Amino acid sequence: MRPREGRRALAAAVAGVVCAWGASSTLLACTSYRDDCWEVMECAPAPEPTFCDGDPATTMALDECGVFVSPLSGDDRSPGTKDAPVKTLQHAIGIAAGGRGNGEAPTRRVYACSGLFEEQVTLPSGVDLWGSRFCDDGGDWSYEGSFGGPDHPTIIAPPGGIPLRVLGVEDAELAEDDAESVIFGVRVEAADASADDGKSSIAMLLSSRARAIVRDSQVIAGNGKDGEPGEDARSEPANGGVRGNDGADACTADFAKGADPVMTVCDDGIESTGGPGGYGDIESGGDGAAGQPVPAENPEGYGLGGTGAGSAHCSAGADGMDGLDGGRAAGAVGIGQLSIVGWIGVRGEDGKKGGVGQAGGGGGGSKSRGEMTACPASRPQAGAAGGSGGSGGCGGQGGKGGGYGGASIGIMALQESALTLDRTEVFAGDGGSGGVGGTGQPGGVGRQGGWGGVGFGTEMWVACRGGGGGNGGRGGDAGGGLGGPSYGVASIAASVTFGPDAPAKAGTGGDGGLAGNAAPDDHVGRGLQGDSMPYRQFDVPDPPPPH
Repeated sequence: MRPREGRRALAAAVAGVVCAWGASSTLLACTSYRDDCWEVMECAPAPEPTFCDGDPATTMALDECGVFVSPLSGDDRSPGTKDAPVKTLQHAIGIAAGGRGNGEAPTRRVYACSGLFEEQVTLPSGVDLWGSRFCDDGGDWSYEGSFGGPDHPTIIAPPGGIPLRVLGVEDAELAEDDAESVIFGVRVEAADASADDGKSSIAMLLSSRARAIVRDSQVIAGNGKDGEPGEDARSEPANGGVRGNDGADACTADFAKGADPVMTVCDDGIESTGGPGGYGDIESGGDGAAGQPVPAENPEGYGLGGTGAGSAHCSAGADGMDGLDGGRAAGAVGIGQLSIVGWIGVRGEDGKKGGVGQAGGGGGGSKSRGEMTACPASRPQAGAAGGSGGSGGCGGQGGKGGGYGGASIGIMALQESALTLDRTEVFAGDGGSGGVGGTGQPGGVGRQGGWGGVGFGTEMWVACRGGGGGNGGRGGDAGGGLGGPSYGVASIAASVTFGPDAPAKAGTGGDGGLAGNAAPDDHVGRGLQGDSMPYRQFDVPDPPPPH
């Protein structure tokens, strides 16, 4: 009988109903029972005891009970027996899960020496890992008189990655239905920022539907990495406006059309178009048009066209309104979420694009005929035309939000997994600081309007100039990233049991990142500080909406 069979037989005897009858019955009692014992009055055969039954901490370590691994004397070409151990934990686990060959059933147990294993370990549910064995200098691979606890453990400490993963039952190819792993006498140490995302430090991860009992062990996560700064927008100003066109002079056309508009087209397709100038004629001049885009509310009269000449001189077009600055974006908030790759945080909000500058209004046109003046009979008769407004500058691009700091998590348990901690310490390091937000781009410069045409001679009225375009708004500075959290144990829809002497200790959550261009004491746009808790249970995220 293999170790798992003994464990299930023991569990069945403890949990089973005891069959018993009175003095007149031939069946007096059952220490174990058949499903039909009430009908046939027959007890089930008692399980056969084996040397592999019982607690491996107190029973003999035999070749038929497990696979032996030593980092100093082992060789992965060996069969993994007591006299010929293998060298790496992962190889030993593979033999324990699949058997040594020649029809031998899997032992489902690994006996590991004290010492350092610099490897990432993946443990199928249902395979036990019993560390801290005394196996050097002729040791007998037992715990008797040799187990030194945390002072002489089996240390799993790879230079990168998550040191220990326990797979769920869907991932493990098990021949039987017992899929709980016991992990005993190990110290699991994660390096700083060594998780798959290159930012967090996670010492142990239970995949979905994994089941593990961790006893007499230590689980230690390193520190998370600081979040990357958000990308700054270009330091060169955005595209500037275009100078307005000059209006035609008097006495150069029979009807002097106002100066044509100019246009700036920004990267996002938004346009700033100068107002055309007013026409010039004999008895009066035309009004100039407003520069675009006109603000929704415009009590100050930004960018309006000038009036044409009549009984009075013309007026110039008004200057366009400057584009609105993007302002400062919000810092990251929330606690992030857990996934198979680790903890995913929240970036700072990206800076908003600055507004486009409004173009200037076109200048009013003039007239040629006055009390003492007119165009010569030999020339065209129209008065001078107004200049068009200059176009506005484009808005600057916003900076990119700061990245989130890496997390430090001792043990992470995913959906439907079950974790029991017994006489085990779990330590988390410090979370990384959130990244600073990127800075925004300066807006483009608005350009002046075109000049109005001049009159013929000194007495004839000139036409009026167009208004200047407004400057583009500065791109917004981005918000800072979320500080990385520190959790002893973090779970999502998992069962976590803290048994006797099983403290979980968190470090310090990372500072939230500053907003772009913010002073150290300026909290506007700063990301939230990372969470810090011995145990944090996350909510299951909402499913994505249907397409």
